[in-house]
Order: sequence, then C-alpha cells, then structure tokens
Amino acid sequence: MFAGVIMEAGGISRRLIDLAEALVGWLPGGLAAVTIVSAMFFAGISGSAAADTAAVGAILIPAMKKSGYDSDFAAAVQASGGSIGVIIPPSIPMIIFGFLTGASIGQLFAAGILPGVLIGGSLIAVATVISKRHAYVATAAFSPVRVWRAFGRALLALGAPVIILGGILFGIFTATESAAVAVAYALAVGMFVYRRIGPRDLPELFRKGAATSAIVMFIIATASIFSWIAAMEDMPARLAGSLLDLTGNRIALLLLINLVLLVAGTFVETTAALILLVPVIVAMLPSLGIDLVQLGAIVVANLAIGMLTPPMGICLIVSGSISGDPLTAVSRRVIPFVAVLLIDLILITFYPPLTLWLARAVAG
Repeated sequence: MFAGVIMEAGGISRRLIDLAEALVGWLPGGLAAVTIVSAMFFAGISGSAAADTAAVGAILIPAMKKSGYDSDFAAAVQASGGSIGVIIPPSIPMIIFGFLTGASIGQLFAAGILPGVLIGGSLIAVATVISKRHAYVATAAFSPVRVWRAFGRALLALGAPVIILGGILFGIFTATESAAVAVAYALAVGMFVYRRIGPRDLPELFRKGAATSAIVMFIIATASIFSWIAAMEDMPARLAGSLLDLTGNRIALLLLINLVLLVAGTFVETTAALILLVPVIVAMLPSLGIDLVQLGAIVVANLAIGMLTPPMGICLIVSGSISGDPLTAVSRRVIPFVAVLLIDLILITFYPPLTLWLARAVAG
C-alpha cells in the first residue's frame, strides 16, 4: 500500500497512462480503452482496487468528460477497470487468502495473471461497443514509433511490478520482503529519476500509507476475533455441512458458492468477507474437486465483482466521487460490464487451465 502511494505521487501513473494510450487509443472510444489498460498496468503496482480506481480515475475521468463522454459512463468504465486491481498480481486479497489457507502466494499471483488479462480484454470489448454506439472517437491513430517512445518513458514505471512479481515467483524474497523492495524502488525512482518527490513530501506520504494500512489492519483485527469465535463454535464446518446438505453435485455446489460470494461482496468489505467466508469454503474443498489455488482465484474474482455492486461497491463510490455522479447513475451504466464479468467468472470457475497453467509452471 505504501509503495502504491509513493508511485502515484512519483509520476508513475502518468507514464503508464501514456503507454496505454499509445497501445489502445486508436480504438473507438479510445479513452475508455486507455482507462482499462491503465488500470491493468497500475494493478501490477498497487494491489488495491480502490487505489487503482483513484489513481487512474483522477486523471482519466476528467479527460473523458472533457472529450464528450457521458460523465456516468466515464465513471462506470473507471470503476470496472479498477476492479481488476485485486485480480492482477500483486493482489492484496490474494495475499490474505494465502495467509488464511496456507496456499502459495507465488502460485496465487500466477493464477491471477491470465484471468486478469481475460477480464481486461472483455471490459475493453464492452467499452468499445458502447463507445461506437455513442460515437465516442479514438484519441489518435496507431503508431509503432509512438508505442516505442511511450514504452521507453514508462520502462522504470513497469519495473516495479516486474521486481515484485519476479522476486516472489522465483523465490528471491517473500511477499512481505517484496513490499519493502517496492517501497525502496519507488522512492529511488520518484526522488532521483523522475524528481517528483522531495524530502518535504515524505511525511504526508507516510501519513497516507499508514492511514490506508491502518484501516485494513483494523478490519483484519476485528474480523479475526469473529473468526476465532466462529472456529471455537465450529461454525465453518456447520455452515459447510449446511451447504453440502443442499446439493452434492459439484457443479451446483460451485455455482452456489459463487452466488454466496457475490451476495457477500455486495454487502461486506473485501477483507472482512475473505476472513469470514474462506474458512467455510475451504472446509468444502474435497467436495468441490478443485485446486486450492484455483479456489483462491474464484473467491477473489467474485469479490472483485462485488466492488461494482452497491451498496458496498467501493469502486463505484470512488469513481462516482471523482466524476460527481450519484451512485444510482453509475450503477446503471456499469451493468453491461458486470454482465461480461459474470461470464468471465464462469470461465474462471469451470476452466481450470485458465488459473492453474501458470500456477503449476511456477510450482514446477
């Protein structure tokens, strides 16, 4: 979280957006596609959907509105793209899932890469179709030279996720150590290369990082108390037994779990939902017939969709606050994006190679 705060202040967001514009700005409604690709890039840095939405949205929502996009559509595009922040590694919910279950963090990160690309591509497709219908224009013609120049300017920005993921996946350092390395890298780039951060800026950056971390830690602390009480009362096993009593069919059980997670994501904050529900779902793992790492991807994908559904849709709230639109207006415009995300969720649930191919390659 602290690394994400530093990278945002250090000018990394702007360089990633410029690269995204060079790559997909030629599509109909180019800025909408740029918003989603930028969110995918920033997801590889922040690991947080809310941070992803805020960092990219602060720049691109005003840009879309200035270019003639409907304000609520701009907010919906940004919210949808921001939800990728918990799927593409390094993902904070993936780390929490690994902590709760003992699953390999590296394998969980690898399991989120292809689903993240799939979700990003499907969101771009929806945004392009809607943009074409509303005659939203491209930002510029495609130019390989422009792509190369933008890539060169963003090279150090892209180095952060490479260092974080590469270090974890190849066993150079742990997930916690990778955070320290990312902070050191972000400070070096922001202070000495891009020169957007000075010594006077550091206290405020420390305050922002500490405040964000404190909120999550408070949720984890209180939810952990509940989890301890639930474990003492054997609630996870009882709830798992109740669900198993409804059906013994593997497919029906997976669909039922997805439904429970979608409903929970609508009303419960992501970290709390993980701590409260993961022990229940893991207790049913033998009946589900799937790998623990794939289960992690399924759980996080469900909760990502929950970030787009009110009243607890944090990505909707953040993007709506930036655009100035009410939650109801943004919620209506996000419906097509949620629909395609549900299709992606079915693929993640019932097509194991999508999550396990890279995870097993890392394990091997």
